[in-house]
Amino acid sequence: MKFFKDISFSKPPAVLAAWPGMGNVGIITIEFLRRKMKAELFAEIDMTPFFIPDAIVVKHGIAQFPDIPNSRFYYSADPSLIIFESDAQMGGRDGLAIIKMFLDVVDRFQVQRIFTFAAFTQPMSYRNPSQVLVACNGDSLFGKLKNSGVLPMPDGVIAGLNGLLLGVAASRRIDAGCLLGTIPNYATNFAYPKASLELIKTIAHIQNFSVDTSEIEESVGEMDQQFASIEERIREFFPTVNKDDDDEISTIDEEKVPHYVMERIEGLFQEAKADRTKAQELKKELDRWSLFELYEDRFLDLFEDDRKDRKK
Repeated sequence: MKFFKDISFSKPPAVLAAWPGMGNVGIITIEFLRRKMKAELFAEIDMTPFFIPDAIVVKHGIAQFPDIPNSRFYYSADPSLIIFESDAQMGGRDGLAIIKMFLDVVDRFQVQRIFTFAAFTQPMSYRNPSQVLVACNGDSLFGKLKNSGVLPMPDGVIAGLNGLLLGVAASRRIDAGCLLGTIPNYATNFAYPKASLELIKTIAHIQNFSVDTSEIEESVGEMDQQFASIEERIREFFPTVNKDDDDEISTIDEEKVPHYVMERIEGLFQEAKADRTKAQELKKELDRWSLFELYEDRFLDLFEDDRKDRKK
């Protein structure tokens, strides 16, 4: 654990935390709040003991280890908040050790309430509003949140540290809840800021602070255009789906669409790395699903060495 400065609060802060997950919903939420609150770095979990790379990164023919992920604590004095943001999920004993280190830090400030953020998949269209669901580690917090417009999460599982934290926090008698924004089944591999926007509004209401959401609202508009194109392609892929019926598109088995699409695209990227003539087929597939803009940098990287050779 590394501490960069001593901090104090006029009253016990709430803690907002997120690790990566579906739709990148939690990380989008926490990163946005950190920036808008102008939260300052004060501590960091040293991830070196937990990071065992299973691959190397090759850039311009040079192999190197990937960067060690960050797990950092930030603070805001007004409103009183500790904001935790991590780049990596860990499982098993390592995940439990990280949660304990996390709680050792927040225990210093007499924290009584922790919120994590995640996504919850549902059969829905991007046109449907995202709902906010909640899972709490006790009746006390759940009772306080009933008037905040959140709905209880259906019976199930919250995977990863966003969920595990709730159980460990309970052992230290700290109220903790996970707020989950609903996203379409097919959107798990894409950033889904619409759910993050609803989570931001909800936590601002719960913790009684205001935040300008115009920036993320713009992101929602941009991504909605992408999702409109994706749903149009889904309808082409499944001709029996009514062109104008959002309810019908919500019934499509997500196993058939995102996994098929993502696996095919990943496979074509691997083929194009070995054989540049495959890039044309890859480009067609990206265009077919209106995903080229999302993958543009990675696609152009396939030709970076060629561009350098031409400049010599």
